[in-house]
Amino acid sequence: MDHFAYRDGRLFCEDVDAESIAVEVGTPAYVYSAVTLRDHYRRLAEAFAELDPLICFSVKSLANVHVLRLLAEAGSGFDVVSGGELHRVRRAAGDMAKVVYAGVGKTDAEIAAALAAGIACFNVESEEEFANLSRLSAAADVRPRAALRVNPDVDPRTHRHTSTGKKETKFGVDLERAERFFRDCGGDPHVALDAIHLHIGSPVYSAGPYVEAIGKTLALIDRLARTGREVRCLDIGGGFGADYEAGQSPLAAEYAAEIVPLLRGRGLRVILEPGRQIAGNAGVLLTRVLYVKEGGDRTFAIVDAAMTDLIRPALYEAFHFIWPARWEREPERTAAYAPPGCLRMDVVGGVCESADFLARDRMLPPLSRGDLLSVFSAGAYAFVMASQYNARPRGPEVLVEGDRWRIIRRRETYEDLTAPEEGL
Repeated sequence: MDHFAYRDGRLFCEDVDAESIAVEVGTPAYVYSAVTLRDHYRRLAEAFAELDPLICFSVKSLANVHVLRLLAEAGSGFDVVSGGELHRVRRAAGDMAKVVYAGVGKTDAEIAAALAAGIACFNVESEEEFANLSRLSAAADVRPRAALRVNPDVDPRTHRHTSTGKKETKFGVDLERAERFFRDCGGDPHVALDAIHLHIGSPVYSAGPYVEAIGKTLALIDRLARTGREVRCLDIGGGFGADYEAGQSPLAAEYAAEIVPLLRGRGLRVILEPGRQIAGNAGVLLTRVLYVKEGGDRTFAIVDAAMTDLIRPALYEAFHFIWPARWEREPERTAAYAPPGCLRMDVVGGVCESADFLARDRMLPPLSRGDLLSVFSAGAYAFVMASQYNARPRGPEVLVEGDRWRIIRRRETYEDLTAPEEGL
């Protein structure tokens, strides 16, 4: 799953004691394992190797430039959804020929920057967006590739806020419109529309929804071929799960075992856009207990992290395993884990919102002020969704490699909060 483990009663990230990091950089703090990031990328590459796919790490899941550079050195391309993410990939020395650009609201300035960068593909989400891309491409005298994002009307069986493959989502077009889209736009002189993009949701904990979505899409590709419209590239998106609980997500090889046979021999260039399966289990959020209090029939552990540092529990009702960084044995990272002596608690932050919690009704050992807790599986969609609400400076990001660690983003200061407002 990852390279976080308990040794001699302490949590280690690779060969570094997590508490030693917390003592030096303070809390809350995000800590990432370089070995886990590389291992998870390698496992995906090996699992899908028969298809020789372009693997484009989803920058929206973990956008730190140092992490992106590490993955670029491992061979990864990148999936971006904004001009800012494209800028981050450039700063990380990412290969622009391995970049795909998705998102329903690309501005003219963002499209122009991506055209100038020479990215691999635009994932187009509407007829008007395609017309605008064609206009800007003509003005720039370049002819990019475009993939039409198709909604195959598949239920990924995930949270309603992260389900994107149904007809009624704001993303892409449905299968019926897709045929008309290729008929009307497939011969455009300024954009090569010869690819299809899928992204059904996230996290998806079985290969079944992918099999259904790809099957419907291959049927579409065959129908298009009969009308003279050839699709050369299929981007099957991302959404593969991470182990928020031990053993929750299939391994990369298990997804591949059902997906690869569908695409074998089709002659399609295949693109993957994994995010959380590479990064999710590669990070933890370290936080200290500030106070323990009783409220009615509830016990609250109030910590120095909050929804501003990890919004997934409040936004998606997401589960993250939380445990003290000092514990005599390796805990089972499941919701049911409750060794003798545990108490039922809510782990909450100091933000002035009732939704500010990291865990509810969680069985934990008795906690005291100053105890260090680790919030696991915080490598994806954690820091990238952090905010400064309540004027809370964002915490640092730390990258561990073996027995060494370094700060890859410093902790923000109060001066950082007001700097953009000063001198005006």
